[in-house]
Amino acid sequence: MSSEYEVRKPNPLLIVISGPSGVGKDSIVLRMRERGFPFHFVVTATTRAKREGEVHGRDYFFYTNNEFAWMIRDNELIEYAIVYNDYKGIPKSQVREALASGQDVVMRLDAQGAKTVRKLAPEALLIFITCDSEDELEARLRKRKTETDAQLSLRIAAARKELQCIETFDYVIVNEDFHLDDTVDKVRAIITAEHLKVKQRKVDL
Repeated sequence: MSSEYEVRKPNPLLIVISGPSGVGKDSIVLRMRERGFPFHFVVTATTRAKREGEVHGRDYFFYTNNEFAWMIRDNELIEYAIVYNDYKGIPKSQVREALASGQDVVMRLDAQGAKTVRKLAPEALLIFITCDSEDELEARLRKRKTETDAQLSLRIAAARKELQCIETFDYVIVNEDFHLDDTVDKVRAIITAEHLKVKQRKVDL
């Protein structure tokens, strides 16, 4: 017995991991990579300064303002925005090449970037990461000690605003402290379920 269903392969997904600063987006994506999940992980381009332990081309592509301006001029970015006075953006080429090869693509973005991707690719899969409360989120941001007091206040205000964007996403996951692998398992379960749908998402860029 043969049928179209038996030979159909799942469409590759464009997956956005989003949420406010401090909820653990970077940790989630890093753990997915460590566990060998078969996705293409998008590396974001940014003009912000490199933090201790970060590696160019692995954590971010670190560019000067002039280099980033050239990418904007040449239309080489899927989306870009000014985030806390620095530019961040997603290079087009790596996303299109991965999708064309049949790979799922995972990218980490703030809520503003996720909104831009939704407009560009309505069939993208948007997952919002949060924590138990605003108080916990503020505590996590303060614990990082990576910003000045002024920068921290800006991040806290922006994070509270981003928490109001949940309704625009497809799924929401609470990333509890010390339960990173549970969160990663939930992300993986969402992706698996999407691939099992009869009506598949189809991303065009």
